[in-house]
Amino acid sequence: MQTVKRHFFAMRNGVIADVLRKAGSPFRIIFGLNLPQLVDIAEQTGDDAELARSLWANSTTRESMMLAPMIFPRAEMDRGEAERWIAAIPAAEIADVLCHRQLRYQPYAVELARDLVGSDKAMDRYTALRLMFNLVSAHPAEAAATAAAVAARPDALTDRVAAMLAEEASYMSEFENNGDFR
Repeated sequence: MQTVKRHFFAMRNGVIADVLRKAGSPFRIIFGLNLPQLVDIAEQTGDDAELARSLWANSTTRESMMLAPMIFPRAEMDRGEAERWIAAIPAAEIADVLCHRQLRYQPYAVELARDLVGSDKAMDRYTALRLMFNLVSAHPAEAAATAAAVAARPDALTDRVAAMLAEEASYMSEFENNGDFR
């Protein structure tokens, strides 16, 4: 953990951190690292479930929660663990990283997204949308259904993303039916 925190400190960017704070980021500690920097740290760190859980539990630090899904071994992310992590998501960018770097690779991903759509929490529904964005090319019908279900419950966090997913699912369905881009 100390090595990771040293990397965060060495790569900190005060300008980005200030912009995130002014934009209302919910984190008390923001180093201002960007995704490529976090990917570099993840590559240097390697897969480590215990460290990933510790980082995820460090919910006051933005970069800790962003790095955790990158280093958690995919084979160890069972459905229960995924649900616990989803329940702790404090911001959309964390949901984005969790879905893109971890959840989309899970065999239960489509079912998980389907279940999240019914949640009363807007962040859960947002997570369902972002997860389906990662799966839309393989599951355009499920993505369209997810977008429609979330769009039926208007919310500032999800409205635009639901519309974008519906458009992408429509395009992918058309591509799937035509078999090419013409």
